[in-house]
Amino acid sequence: MSDTPQHIYKVVFHNQGHIYEVYAHNIYQSDLYGFIEVEDYIFGTRSKLVVDPGEDKLRQEFDGVQRSFIPMHAVIRIDEVEKEGVAKVTDSTGSNVMPFPMHVPRDGGST
Repeated sequence: MSDTPQHIYKVVFHNQGHIYEVYAHNIYQSDLYGFIEVEDYIFGTRSKLVVDPGEDKLRQEFDGVQRSFIPMHAVIRIDEVEKEGVAKVTDSTGSNVMPFPMHVPRDGGST
């Protein structure tokens, strides 16, 4: 084990009408253009007496995931934090958080 502390990042992003807040040790700009890579997710210990159902749902959703590729336009915020918090999913309806608008060509991409 090394003496240098591992970095902990809080990543908040949009996914299918929900806002995900997850914690991970590694975040990179991906070789896939327009994506970030999130690796080594952090969830609370399972030995707790009280289990948060929201965090448990996220733990199950990301179980077995080695790396996630998240589109940059879906990312709301990335923070480096001192310690991990509770991972959660919230509904984005009724929120004042709006995804970044994107231009979608109507004629198949020609200008």
